[in-house]
Amino acid sequence: MGEVINGIQQIGIGVHDAKEVFNWYRSYLGFDILLFRDEATATLMANYTGGIAQRRNAYLSLNMLGGGGLEIWQFTSRKPQKPLIPIVWGDLGINAMKVRSSNLKDSFKKLQSSNLKAVGSIEKYDNERDSFKFVDPWGNFVVVVEDSYFFSKTSTATGGVLGAVIGVSNMETSLNFYKNLLGYTNVLLDQTIVLDSKIFEETSKKYRRVVLAHERKHIGGFGELLGPTQIELVQALEHTPKRIFENRFWGDLGYIHLCFDVQGMTMLREKAEKLGYGFTVDSANSFHMGDAAGHFSYVEDPDGTLIEFVETHKVPILKKLGLYLNLQSRDPLKPLPKWLVKTLKLHKVTKDL
Repeated sequence: MGEVINGIQQIGIGVHDAKEVFNWYRSYLGFDILLFRDEATATLMANYTGGIAQRRNAYLSLNMLGGGGLEIWQFTSRKPQKPLIPIVWGDLGINAMKVRSSNLKDSFKKLQSSNLKAVGSIEKYDNERDSFKFVDPWGNFVVVVEDSYFFSKTSTATGGVLGAVIGVSNMETSLNFYKNLLGYTNVLLDQTIVLDSKIFEETSKKYRRVVLAHERKHIGGFGELLGPTQIELVQALEHTPKRIFENRFWGDLGYIHLCFDVQGMTMLREKAEKLGYGFTVDSANSFHMGDAAGHFSYVEDPDGTLIEFVETHKVPILKKLGLYLNLQSRDPLKPLPKWLVKTLKLHKVTKDL
């Protein structure tokens, strides 16, 4: 068996107040499963935090409609910094997260009712689906995409993370990385675009947009909950983009990483090295984060965007009774039974923390 990428486990967001952000995303986007919250020192990330191991508070929330989760990440040893210059679409790094919606009009009405400053128009996403963009209360771009995939029915039409929009400096170089290392070989769209004037101030500049889908030859573990995923690469054609985290730390405000749920970390490490994208961080052995445990690593894409891999070893089912799910003792190519994954609903939060 080679390495297996089950899907996007989560996207990391650096914030000022983790509890406040969790409460908002729970209320308006249905991320109401609080799998864990943990306060610790991010020792292994010191190379990305000024050479000093910083303390942080982290929440991992899921949406049972299906899709990846949110790792809401807050420094507790320093004040997180915003970009010195506002982020422009196409800047190098994660520009936006994409979430799926089973009913785009319902999702649109829900976001319009939230008194956000910027909610874009419903527009064509591809030949078959529509989408819209909005800016959350902390300035993070989000794309909501009409998508028929769901893991379980929920009270909200908006689901979990479908993918991410990533700004790149050279499209062909980045395509090589995302296709060959991560398996995003299916090209859904390759087009030149301009931007929605309700969201973006600069609408006259042109961008190359390439939307990629993952092959998903094998799906194990939580792969059915995470669902199919996409990566959207955006290259500015008429201006020079800047690095989103230039002169800032990983963990500062904004999207800090995109994390994939994987099996076969050793083989993935070897593959990355052969392709010239060696791991820059590697926990080597099992880490503990709150009540979960596993093995994590990071690579950088050609523009320095951080991609995380997590091989999950243990997740809590019912902590009070000492019930945990051990993933090391089972077939990594076999999805977990749906009834078992649905026990994560025991972690549902029904009111603000």
